[in-house]
Amino acid sequence: MNRRVFLGGAAATAIVATFWHMGTGEAEAAYPVTLTNAEWRKRLSPQAYAVLRQKSTEHPFTSPLNKEKREGVYSCAGCEQRLFLSKTKFDSGTGWPSFYRPINSAIGTSTDRELGYSRTEVHCARCGGHLGHVFDDGPRPTGLRYCMNGVAMRFVAGKTR
Repeated sequence: MNRRVFLGGAAATAIVATFWHMGTGEAEAAYPVTLTNAEWRKRLSPQAYAVLRQKSTEHPFTSPLNKEKREGVYSCAGCEQRLFLSKTKFDSGTGWPSFYRPINSAIGTSTDRELGYSRTEVHCARCGGHLGHVFDDGPRPTGLRYCMNGVAMRFVAGKTR
């Protein structure tokens, strides 16, 4: 391989990588709750920090929220934004808490291409924390499955209205 071919290949790779990350549907947003990494680390458990701030994923079937059946609200573990009502939760069999509808204006979405294909990432509209992904294989009435990381949420039992 000569130098020209190598440099041409490197330039093409850089261009592809740039366009790969563009068009994610989300500009660098200024969220109402913005903290430094040190402040987030102080506020969150190591697992919650990894998911909410570094877009990690908890292991399936490990969240206590999978078994939660009481009436209540699921909120962001980072900023306490109300995300999902218990009446929209269902057992998807995937190992993560799943919902068919978020609370209005509670979440935002962007395109995630980290696995080499497009998925729709779900994040908290208040702090931008990564919550999970949404898929189009859910139940009626929406046909959506919001597959959330339990460690990214807190459950508060009680009446939802």
